[in-house]
Amino acid sequence: MNLLEILQGIWTNSGFASLQWQQLVMILISFVLLYLAIVKKFEPLLLVPIGFGILLANLPNAGLMADPTGIMDTSNIVEGAHWYDSGVLRLIYAGVKSSIFPCLIFLGIGAMTDFGPLLANPVSLLLGAAAQLGIYIAFVLALLLGFSPEEAASIGIIGGADGPTAILVTTKLADHLLAPIAVAAYSYMALIPLIQPKIIKLLTTEKERKVEMKQLRKVSKAEKIIFPIVVLVLCALMIPSCASLIGMLMLGNLFKECGVTDRLSETARNALTNIVTIMLGLTVGATADGVTFLSPKTIAIILLGLVAFSFSTAGGVLFGKLLYLLTGGKINPLIGAAGVSAVPMAARVVQVEGRKYNPTNFLLMHAMGPNVAGVIGSAVAAGFLLMMFG
Repeated sequence: MNLLEILQGIWTNSGFASLQWQQLVMILISFVLLYLAIVKKFEPLLLVPIGFGILLANLPNAGLMADPTGIMDTSNIVEGAHWYDSGVLRLIYAGVKSSIFPCLIFLGIGAMTDFGPLLANPVSLLLGAAAQLGIYIAFVLALLLGFSPEEAASIGIIGGADGPTAILVTTKLADHLLAPIAVAAYSYMALIPLIQPKIIKLLTTEKERKVEMKQLRKVSKAEKIIFPIVVLVLCALMIPSCASLIGMLMLGNLFKECGVTDRLSETARNALTNIVTIMLGLTVGATADGVTFLSPKTIAIILLGLVAFSFSTAGGVLFGKLLYLLTGGKINPLIGAAGVSAVPMAARVVQVEGRKYNPTNFLLMHAMGPNVAGVIGSAVAAGFLLMMFG
């Protein structure tokens, strides 16, 4: 074998020879996500693993998402293959497919969540419910565009601005759409500081944005302990299919509030959440294979996701305006924008926007009420969709 044949063999077996234009486009998209995360600091904990997962999945011949045994994809079964022949990311992806990772993320969220602002101002629950409007708007639009009810439900849940919930619903109802839906859900969560202020300014007056709200009452320890148990029982009895998400959310919160499981609470909100975030983000990004990802359907999903998120924000703000009128101007409509499930990003946006128009205004704790209510609302909405179409 001469040198020319050796070089030819190296080229033939290299990724360069197998690189398709779709994979090249996805690699460029991964660079954009990494740029937004690292340079612009848009939710780096989410976008860095997702962007890197997209990069890994689109490296030709690497086989990191190979599934020769057909554990999750029966279209490329290789005779005689064993489970350990699967790509390493495909094996980790089992935690997404089985809903283990989304549920563990909710456990961590629960351990980080203070439901005190919600208990101090129960009307926040209504704001959280109103901010799920985009889910149903996007669901109807997706049906009109020819998506199946299962696909439309998976697309609509993007409006909850809750990545783990979107992943869980999609893996159950339309797992072939997981990549675009997950990327859209997490991307819009990361872009909240860019999207929400424009909607807030469009729908509110300067007078409304300047409204100062009174300090919230102090919530007792007993209330905080009883709340997660009561919410779980009520939600799970009404919509059993939401029990996995609500159950893990409330378990994490009980760890935090009961006062006797500090070590468990610490682990859930730090080490466990960080580990699962890495694996979830990496494998969700790895589902974005260029050959299947780049299609008109994906573009439609991305646009519908933006519609869903925008209408959810608008729904919360408009309901906040209604409460502003009903209470004689005691409620600042801006806190309605925090009714989406992105904790605590949406509440921070409300705080920043409120301070722009009234430097003495402190809306963060008032916004946290609708924000945590949105977490419950998106989980209940997910359970409803799974009950209807699962």
